[in-house]
Amino acid sequence: MKVALLGATGRVGTEILSFLLNDKYEVSTLTRTPEKIHTTSPLLSVIKGDAKNYEDIQNVIDGNDLVISALNTDGSDTLSITTPHLIKAMKKKGLHRIITIGTAGILQSRIEPEVFRFQSSESRRKTTRAAEEHLRVFQQLNASSLNWTIVCPTYLPDGKLTKKYRYAADFLPEAGREISVQDTAHFAFKQIENQEFVKKRVGISY
Repeated sequence: MKVALLGATGRVGTEILSFLLNDKYEVSTLTRTPEKIHTTSPLLSVIKGDAKNYEDIQNVIDGNDLVISALNTDGSDTLSITTPHLIKAMKKKGLHRIITIGTAGILQSRIEPEVFRFQSSESRRKTTRAAEEHLRVFQQLNASSLNWTIVCPTYLPDGKLTKKYRYAADFLPEAGREISVQDTAHFAFKQIENQEFVKKRVGISY
């Protein structure tokens, strides 16, 4: 299977890339800074480009079977610009499956289920800018015909790969406080073969 991976130089993306290559997937990545990808493999193709550019998105997904996006907000509107490019390009190329990394802020609040976590007292974030950007991505994907899954980790420190974590559709597991970068990447990677959370947000934590 061939996978197009965005955000391969980020914390979660780097770990996802390792899982993919270790499991013998062919991987195409798109990055503005190819020198930041320190992994070399005959299974890996690194394309220099910008995810905000539609032509670059077309190039990286061409010939692949699915897309994984571990892009972060980058302090800007990167995600909400890139996602419509992905939707358009995937439709054109006949691709349907996309797995993205979001944030627990866009899950429903357990305290106030009618609103998102970042809009409720359940969230401890002082700023909502990143959550609002991730929300735009959720809305864009939800309005599309793609088979999407948004993996929504809570506090995301570097840690260990345990493969032992809790998850729930649309909500953060009760009393969830954190999840390591490594376990978040592992769960996202596992969604390639898992259809349980198609067209779902998935909260993940210990």
